[in-house]
Amino acid sequence: MLSLKNISYSYGDFNAVKNVSLEVNDGEIICLLGPSGCGKTTLLRIITGLEKGYTGKVLLDGKDVGDVPVNERDFGLMFQDFALFPHMSVAENIAYGLKRRGKQKQDIKKQVTSILEQVGLVGFEKRDVNMLSGGQKQRVALARSLAPNPRLLMLDEPLGSLDALLRDQLIVELRDTIRSVGLTAIYVTHDQKEAFSIADRIAVMNSGRIEQIDTPQQVYESPKTAFVARFLGLSNSFPKGDSSVIKRLMDISPHDFSNADEILVHPMGITISKSEMRTNNEFNGIIQSVVFRGDHSHVVIHIDDKLPLRVTTLESNYAVGQLVTLQIVPEYILPM
Repeated sequence: MLSLKNISYSYGDFNAVKNVSLEVNDGEIICLLGPSGCGKTTLLRIITGLEKGYTGKVLLDGKDVGDVPVNERDFGLMFQDFALFPHMSVAENIAYGLKRRGKQKQDIKKQVTSILEQVGLVGFEKRDVNMLSGGQKQRVALARSLAPNPRLLMLDEPLGSLDALLRDQLIVELRDTIRSVGLTAIYVTHDQKEAFSIADRIAVMNSGRIEQIDTPQQVYESPKTAFVARFLGLSNSFPKGDSSVIKRLMDISPHDFSNADEILVHPMGITISKSEMRTNNEFNGIIQSVVFRGDHSHVVIHIDDKLPLRVTTLESNYAVGQLVTLQIVPEYILPM
């Protein structure tokens, strides 16, 4: 439905977006994920028409929309600060876009009522938006974006100003609402948990480029580059060198390391055991640190020649200095 062809954009001498191509399917939720300054918001602004002077093409249904004004692209926009009109009620905020499109009063009222039901704000029509909680403001902003039935919904860090507990609740509501109305959406965030919760596919960005685009499960279980692995918090990556333990890890892995610079031992493939080492994919280790996190513990273990592996375990009875055995699933030893 939406195609980006070789998009590049610079602020002076700074290359914010570098030759990005991307396909977005009808009804799909794509997440642009990456750290601050990686180009994700700039790319979103290019798609919406808020940034000009880029090279490449933005195609909607195969047609270049580069010269189409923002208000004629039939895109819904939702931002971190909600951008609600403080002098308008909830219903007036939601109805704003419909009035701009010349809709009849009866149709506007019907549409506002329907949208309020979808976002769980029935009875809030006359409420002053300044008196709403952060979560309620987020729902009003979403409702206003949905009201005109946009072709594409664009969301730029829409939950960034909310606390963690509320974000966890609202991200599920947001995903369910988008899918219930069959919208296509592009969601920008730096938060991996948000991306995993809402996206059909995730495009991980770094320094203006897309490093990997895959389903959330594929991105997490099979990161394609060292940057993607580290950004996701997968820190068990090591240079491909002469270490005997590194060689042993590569030998038991089914993957090809000929073009790799690093190897990643994915934490999903590591199990701690108190039994003695018996098989080729088991390694002796000594626990260096244990950090209790409530429902799990983070454990750092040095194996063989002091290679540090970070492991998450549900058990809480491990101690520093304890001798353990690590069983590593060969398929989770990955080239980077």
